[in-house]
Amino acid sequence: MNEPRIISFGCRLNAYESEAMAEHARTAGLGDTIIINSCAVTAEAVRQARQAVRKARRENPGARIIVTGCAAQTDPQGFSAMAEVDHVIGNEEKLRPATFAGLAAAEPSERILVNDIMSVRETAPHLVTGFGSRARAYVQIQNGCDHRCTFCIIPYGRGNSRSVPAGVVVDQIRKLAEQGFREVVLTGVDITAYGADLPGELTLGRLVAKILKLVPELPRLRLSSIDTIEADAPLMRALAEEERLMPHLHLSLQAGDDMILKRMKRRHSRAHAVAFCAEARRLRPDIVFGADIIAGFPTESEDMFANSLRMVEECGLTFLHVFPFSPRPGTPAARMPQLDRREVKERAQRLRRVGKSALDAYLQSCRGRSIEVLMEKGNVGRTPQFTEMTLDEPAASGRLIAASVTGYESGRLTGTVLP
Repeated sequence: MNEPRIISFGCRLNAYESEAMAEHARTAGLGDTIIINSCAVTAEAVRQARQAVRKARRENPGARIIVTGCAAQTDPQGFSAMAEVDHVIGNEEKLRPATFAGLAAAEPSERILVNDIMSVRETAPHLVTGFGSRARAYVQIQNGCDHRCTFCIIPYGRGNSRSVPAGVVVDQIRKLAEQGFREVVLTGVDITAYGADLPGELTLGRLVAKILKLVPELPRLRLSSIDTIEADAPLMRALAEEERLMPHLHLSLQAGDDMILKRMKRRHSRAHAVAFCAEARRLRPDIVFGADIIAGFPTESEDMFANSLRMVEECGLTFLHVFPFSPRPGTPAARMPQLDRREVKERAQRLRRVGKSALDAYLQSCRGRSIEVLMEKGNVGRTPQFTEMTLDEPAASGRLIAASVTGYESGRLTGTVLP
């Protein structure tokens, strides 16, 4: 193994940053190296990172192993104590070219390079041109989070919220459009907090409007996960008026019961979530929603959990990301009265079954529609609602194809290419 290899866990932002790291590592000439970009969102994610470290060492006894990402940022000593690990680097350090130059030097850097993430005040932009196919690119507009949900360790891995200047974001997207990318996804940890730390009155909605106005050659602009309570009026206006802003929103809802939301220290109520979805659907009738929902949060009763189940229908959710609650050491929720693990897993299974029924109903409703598909690989592409679709013939990655929906199978739409 001469080229550096990245093993990435967790969110799309981590995947994006893995591409930036790979570029820095190649430029520095860092060979025979495995970089594990960890996630800390759940205890299971941390376990998987440790498991990956041990597997990497077994299969590559002579390689250098570097651990980074949120789990490394929050527990650098724990990963450094693993005999398989050569270096631990923090979330700020992993995006600096100088870090990789130091690791490639004749006398490599010290074993632990992890800064106090709360001291970081800026997010350096990274233009990643090789992410996936020519169909879709990801642009980081923000990093960190100013909120302190009781279950979440991520602010301690990512730091406080900080935004990339709008001009830099627009320039990056323009370059990607010129290179042939047909869709750009705006990504970050809490993108609806965008602009609060920048001069002027920038918000996510104003940034979206600026991008669509200044990069008219971009066919599709998409948002990653948003917090409904921070969705501003310009964002809702863009959703209603701009066809190039894709009709798919992934919502950070977490629960459907007001008492559990309060104990999570979330800022929205159940009524707000339902009202937001209704308003967004009024403005954009073809919109679909994904959502993160936690099953089995501490103190959650059966009635409280039932409210989360009902919210799937009341909000009209289509794509569920279900998380069985996992206590993270150092968070307030870890000190709350815990549910039995079997009950937590059973509730997660019930929530997933409800989610599958909702997805099947949505896919069935698409039958007979004509729809534009952005091709990704072979005969598979994505609709504006981010639904996967398999066509009856292949097309080049990045092509926009008109198709008719004939049915669905295994969570994907099926269809035929229109003449």
